[in-house]
Amino acid sequence: MKLTPEQKQEIADQQSQKNQTKRVTSPELEKILYEALPVLDHGFVRVVDYMGDDTSIVQSARVSYGKGTKKVSTDEGLIKYLMRHWHSTPFEMCEIKYHVKLPIFIARQWIRHRTANVNEYSARYSILDKEFYLPAKEQLSAQSTSNRQGRGELITGNQADEVLKILKDDATKTYDNYEKMLNEKFDGTIIDEKKSGLARELARMNLTLNSYTQWYWKTDLLNLLNFLFLRADSHAQYEIRVYAETMLDTVKKWVPITHAAFLDYRVGAVHVSSKGKKIIQQLVKGEKVNYENSGLSKREWNELMAAFEFKEKIV
Repeated sequence: MKLTPEQKQEIADQQSQKNQTKRVTSPELEKILYEALPVLDHGFVRVVDYMGDDTSIVQSARVSYGKGTKKVSTDEGLIKYLMRHWHSTPFEMCEIKYHVKLPIFIARQWIRHRTANVNEYSARYSILDKEFYLPAKEQLSAQSTSNRQGRGELITGNQADEVLKILKDDATKTYDNYEKMLNEKFDGTIIDEKKSGLARELARMNLTLNSYTQWYWKTDLLNLLNFLFLRADSHAQYEIRVYAETMLDTVKKWVPITHAAFLDYRVGAVHVSSKGKKIIQQLVKGEKVNYENSGLSKREWNELMAAFEFKEKIV
């Protein structure tokens, strides 16, 4: 991740601010506020603003006036209860705003979560950075044979080198043509004084999807956790997962009690259907159960067996 001198100065200026507030703050999150946390080769995640903390969740659940004489353990018990029983509105009382730099193809996947306020860098107004995402070799995989939207075996050797060369050459060539159509270089230099550049809103359509964009993404804690539950999961695409994992670390600094409850009752939990519950009950009793009479599909059966580490898997 490379930051321009201007970006570094902006972050330094933001972090040097000394503001007094009567609002609740999260000391650990304050330590990294505005900091650019690196993701992928040129991307980052920055927390630029937030509202509330764990006590705000408890306060809204009780509709009380403040902390009073409650113990932290009391708040922890209530937050666990709210998480365990899928209560939602108390977690909506906290909000957070991120500044994210990410490849365009990940942004288009990310935006499917229609639960945030988003303002993206405008390529109609400004010239996009001359930066492209190039996967590390260990992330180059073939198409999965069992999952239409997943990765399979790792691509290695000369084939991996060829793929990386194609990605780099295509991105470089299209960006060079982008500058040529604009008649303007990334640094603002005019290429030919006698020519008029193509409108930026038209020239941008030639860029590859691994070009980087930026946006501000503001959401409440409930919807952030829903996003992280899906995107920080091991089955999520690697490129969006590393962003989600970085954001999950910021949640730990922001609302540590909620973070722990989230890991326990969401991320680490196993959710089963009524049929699945019945099968587990039978297996615990020592009764014989098999796939054929379970009423489950092959995928459901295998997922259930894997979740509880049973050996009765169907190939």
